[in-house]
Amino acid sequence: MTQTLSSAVHSELIIKKSRFIGCVQPVADRAQAQAVVAQLWQAHPTATHVCWALLAGGQSAAVDDGEPSGTAGRPMLEVLRRQDLEGVLATVVRYYGGIQLGAGGLVRAYTDSVAQALLGAEKVPLTRLREVSCAVPYPQEGLVRRELDLAQARLREVAHSDVVTFTFDMDETHWPALEARLNDATHGRVTWTKP
Repeated sequence: MTQTLSSAVHSELIIKKSRFIGCVQPVADRAQAQAVVAQLWQAHPTATHVCWALLAGGQSAAVDDGEPSGTAGRPMLEVLRRQDLEGVLATVVRYYGGIQLGAGGLVRAYTDSVAQALLGAEKVPLTRLREVSCAVPYPQEGLVRRELDLAQARLREVAHSDVVTFTFDMDETHWPALEARLNDATHGRVTWTKP
């Protein structure tokens, strides 16, 4: 099951005098991730590198930020993938300590920085929401409201005109069952406008 993180978690490693400050945190998309990276550069202006990896909403990124190609961003991204995470940004700020780590050493350092942060992270199941709209005759309004409550749908809007129109969000895995129950309970009087 795909998961995300409840909040940001940090780690810090010192490897051959280089300081690696890792962080994993929930983000919505690439724009938010880039804003976080920009803030890290402001907070750590003397850092040598700010490498990052992103898995969010079908967007992924693996940025080495001047480290040898494939030694930072890609290994960090693989840690996120192996943990089956979504909507997560991993960053590692590196202060160079004067000793070369080599490609293998860099891969281990960046992988370990992310893995250490994830050890302290609280993972939560990721629920994909589906937005749905339907219209029913007035006598069916109470029935629809009860079914939405039972399905734990989040009611966004109710409009009253010739019919009652409901707009709501719900866990997409529960959608087929709710659709079938409402079609059956209203004897086909429900009109789906955004299934």
